[in-house]
Amino acid sequence: MSRLVAIHQPNFFPWLGFFDKIRRADSFVFLDDVSYPRSGSGSMGSWSNRVRLNIQSEARWVTCPIKRMPLGSLIKDAEIDDTQPWRTKLIKTLEANYRRAPNFRSAMDVLSPLVTYREHNLADYNIHVIKTLADHLGLSCTFVRQSELPHHGEATELLISILQCAGGTAYLAGGGAAGYQDDALFAHAGLDLVYQNFKPSSYGDARNFIAGLSVIDYLMHDGRPLGEATTHG
Repeated sequence: MSRLVAIHQPNFFPWLGFFDKIRRADSFVFLDDVSYPRSGSGSMGSWSNRVRLNIQSEARWVTCPIKRMPLGSLIKDAEIDDTQPWRTKLIKTLEANYRRAPNFRSAMDVLSPLVTYREHNLADYNIHVIKTLADHLGLSCTFVRQSELPHHGEATELLISILQCAGGTAYLAGGGAAGYQDDALFAHAGLDLVYQNFKPSSYGDARNFIAGLSVIDYLMHDGRPLGEATTHG
């Protein structure tokens, strides 16, 4: 029997494409034992600690600040900088920009405890948020952390090692994987390769829809379980 495995870094309140991977996968591996991603020289900003929301009708970043780490530090070692009042700021941002959204109250009932969740390790925080929201959206699969599995290699060899350790027979690759992943190595290892090909569809008021925003935006404007027969991709 085929067992489809998805592998992804534990992102901060990620977009619907992330949750589509969870929807489709039998097992989902949080890639937490690799170098923390950086958007530029010296910058700590990445999808691990920031995401875009609809702020004044534009896609703008909201950020969870983290303590500076040396280059090459691992995702699992990143620590949230709670000397900054980012949790209060994020709640106020949601209230100011989404208070007229149709699902604002019910969404905030779910989101407020997640934003204020008192965890200082970034990966632990993000994984708690993702698993809680996946359950809220009617999604179920086996979750595991890379750091809990024996693994070796880099790039595609690392993905294959993780896949095999997770008992997978097929890898669910995201849309941006074609540029750095060696597809032939999967076949050589006897593994199938499935491309996600997720294409987000509009939800809520199509006139105000912005693609690629955090799942927070979806919860505010729609919020139906993603396992239902909807048109989200």
